[in-house]
Amino acid sequence: MFEASELNIRNHRVERLWGLLFLLMTVLLILPVVVILGVLVYKGGPIISVDFLFTEPKDGMTAGGIFPALVGTIWLVAVALLASVPVGIAAALYLSEYAPDNWLTRIINLAIINLAGVPSIVHALFGVGAFVLFFKFGTSILAASLTLAIMTLPVVIVATRESLQAVPQAFREACWNMGASRWQTIRKVVLPNSISGILTGVILEVSRTAGETAPIMFTGAAFFLPFLPQSVFDQTMAMSLHLFVISTQVPGVPEAMPYGVALVLIGMVLAMNAVSIGFRMYLRGKKKW
Repeated sequence: MFEASELNIRNHRVERLWGLLFLLMTVLLILPVVVILGVLVYKGGPIISVDFLFTEPKDGMTAGGIFPALVGTIWLVAVALLASVPVGIAAALYLSEYAPDNWLTRIINLAIINLAGVPSIVHALFGVGAFVLFFKFGTSILAASLTLAIMTLPVVIVATRESLQAVPQAFREACWNMGASRWQTIRKVVLPNSISGILTGVILEVSRTAGETAPIMFTGAAFFLPFLPQSVFDQTMAMSLHLFVISTQVPGVPEAMPYGVALVLIGMVLAMNAVSIGFRMYLRGKKKW
């Protein structure tokens, strides 16, 4: 019978200690999320109802529901995705598949990294100057969504580029040896095998877009509009700004209402992410490698 040596016993103990340490770190990361969700459900759950979700605010936003803000948030997220995802994927394709490795490409990559670190309030001021004033979109859904698209563009570019580079180079070489052009290889082989990673960037963008307040406060979100927008050139209410307003600016708001708005906002983001994650898992399951 094999008898463990003292070195093996010591290594096993060290391994168990490291495992417990990593488990503790994981619990410490998850615990605040669980506590926050628990508090939101406990304090905001009683106010959630059909009327709360599908009616407009009333009595100076101290009563009624959140339907205009809910629809406005969907507008903002959808237009921002339409503006940023095609541009982000195209930029990542160029940087990954076409651009040579030179000083210009390195400057572009550095600029993308720096853009990801710019504070949201700076993006808000840029959106006011560029989209509200220069392009004369006014304070509208279009101006706010384009500002959000600029802010989240680095996320899409980086996630897409990493996903493209994860496709084995042998796949490309096999296509080239069969006579396929570079674009045919990208369209038929590279993109289908990287779509699950691209969706990861889209998921991150949805989460950040739905929760931002500063960029939309100056460019398109309204303090109070008890009706639905008719086009991208209208202003709209938004969940994140509505939560800020009823929490800090409106007196006499029931205690449960801000928690209910926050709970609905998190639930909406989780629902959007769940759809994207489900689609990503479906596509990942069809991979042959």
